[in-house]
Amino acid sequence: MIVPMKKVSLVVLKSEQKEALEKLRAAGVLHPDHLEGRGEKFSELKSSLEKAQAAVLILSEIKSAAVKKSSMKHPELSAAEISALCAKVTEGAERKKILLDSIVSNTTELERFTEWGNVDPADFAYLEKKGIFLSLYEIPQDKWHLIGNDVKVIMVNRGKSQIHFLMLSDSPDTARPSGLPPEAYAVPLPRCSTLKLAEDIEAARREIQKIDYEKNQQVAYIPDIHTYCNSVLNDIEFETLYTGMDKEDGNNSTALCWITGFVPADFLDKIRMVAHEQHWAIAISDPSDNDEVPTKLKNNRLVSLIYPLTDFLGTVPGYHEYDISGWFLLFFTVFFGMIFGDGGYGLLITAGAVAGILLASTKRQPVAAGLKLVLLLGLATVVWGTVTCTWFGLSMEQIPQWLKDISIRPLSSAFSAEYVGKEGVTTVSQNLQMFCFSLALLQLTIAHLHGIRRYIHSLRCLGDFGSMFMLWGMFYVVLSMVVSSKIFSFDKIVYGIPIGTVSVFFVGAGFVLNFVFSNYDGSIGESILTSLKGIISVLLGVVNVFSDIVSYIRLWAVGLAGAAISGTVNTMAGPLLGKAALFLAFIILIVFGHGLNMILNVLSVIVHGVRLNTLEFSTHLGMSWSGFKYEPFSETVNK
Repeated sequence: MIVPMKKVSLVVLKSEQKEALEKLRAAGVLHPDHLEGRGEKFSELKSSLEKAQAAVLILSEIKSAAVKKSSMKHPELSAAEISALCAKVTEGAERKKILLDSIVSNTTELERFTEWGNVDPADFAYLEKKGIFLSLYEIPQDKWHLIGNDVKVIMVNRGKSQIHFLMLSDSPDTARPSGLPPEAYAVPLPRCSTLKLAEDIEAARREIQKIDYEKNQQVAYIPDIHTYCNSVLNDIEFETLYTGMDKEDGNNSTALCWITGFVPADFLDKIRMVAHEQHWAIAISDPSDNDEVPTKLKNNRLVSLIYPLTDFLGTVPGYHEYDISGWFLLFFTVFFGMIFGDGGYGLLITAGAVAGILLASTKRQPVAAGLKLVLLLGLATVVWGTVTCTWFGLSMEQIPQWLKDISIRPLSSAFSAEYVGKEGVTTVSQNLQMFCFSLALLQLTIAHLHGIRRYIHSLRCLGDFGSMFMLWGMFYVVLSMVVSSKIFSFDKIVYGIPIGTVSVFFVGAGFVLNFVFSNYDGSIGESILTSLKGIISVLLGVVNVFSDIVSYIRLWAVGLAGAAISGTVNTMAGPLLGKAALFLAFIILIVFGHGLNMILNVLSVIVHGVRLNTLEFSTHLGMSWSGFKYEPFSETVNK
């Protein structure tokens, strides 16, 4: 459930503002309205946090041997020393970038003079003072003989393809001699001596080694930097409130300042008690529809298992929306099992979760909710694999008979041959498709039942009834168009009821109800007018109902793809089994192939399993996941 919130405003003396904020933070129940921090101290804190976070990123890049040092004992540092350390880490990283750029630049420059030996611009400048003007040139070997006798040259080096030479001139401004072939090109002098370039490169490398050595030592302080970051976050939050609170002008003893925020209804007594003890003025009211109210969810232990997933996704229902945590967990568990689809994979997932839980228990640590969720998802996969008789992609001949016997015949791959060619009987694949569409019907019906309950005291609930009727009617249309037009024909009669006609009637009647009442707000005429204004989207809504139901077929399709991959892996590895020399290759192929398939399944769950809850289901609920978490101003920043 979404915990009811109360809007609370507190007024305190401006002279007691800091003390009041300390008391408010100790209470730890008020989620303040958004405020903008300002001032020099606030900017300094932001800068410190950015440097500390950058330092963690820089140090986290160091691998293996350096990481071992993080477990070694090291002297404790004060906050100021940690701040200085973070500044040193970031400065070292920037300096390393500059040094690497200089190495690349100097190396490129040095490579130009590989065939020249040591070249020093200072020597050329000295000779110029003596009236000797030399220029560096290169020319292809086959063009050397073209140089005229009037050109004074000194060969320096004969390379593989080029000849390097010096040209002597009478003055620095002498024009290019006519006897110098166009193939000869001037070589610009280096910016400093080649010896100096080589020394600079070596010095830069030594400095980089020193920086890397220091970083290896600094890795040990990553936990301390994390603690420092949390401390700075606390200070930033405090400074944000301190500088962002509204205040009366002036500094007289009766000047006031005030803050507004939200408190869970069951924490009101605590904030009232603090306000009474500190002699604050307090006003409490219900949030308005325009208020940006934080969302606090409260559910039992089972439903709360979905929180690690929703926290990872960053999905929070708006305060005025629905808490679908229970439905999310239920359907996501089913979707996960169907997408993984393999009981063998489910056993591996379950074993991994059990191992993690036992490890935490032996260390007397609380079991993470994420591990419990993984255990539930693993068991769901085992159940679905049992139902469909799918185990590590093995063929039916390789699966024990007792596993075939406990599978559900209409959905089991073990009995798929029984349905082939029988008139009026759906195949296993068609049954699986029907199961997917039935899940769609169930989940989306639940969505509209929520809407009906929400507007039960208004004619607007008839709009959700209409949407639900369209959903039911479109369900048969989907079965006819996707599963089998013969078995689910529109002229089909069941117990004297023309199913096709009834489904079309449901779609038509549902459309009328939805058109008339979906925008109802006290006036049927205005509701119809609003629907007319958006007639295109209203008409597309009928198509969307069809596509939303069909969208659930992804559960069957993705599971089928995963089964095909696991079967292919087994087929590739099969010839290697039984050959001692190739046994290691068999193990590698099996582990790699099935491991890759499981990774792909995880991605599929995130893309498809989550989507059906956060898009199709949520759209029919009218949810936009526009909320943000309740994070009270407290001693520990909730990040």
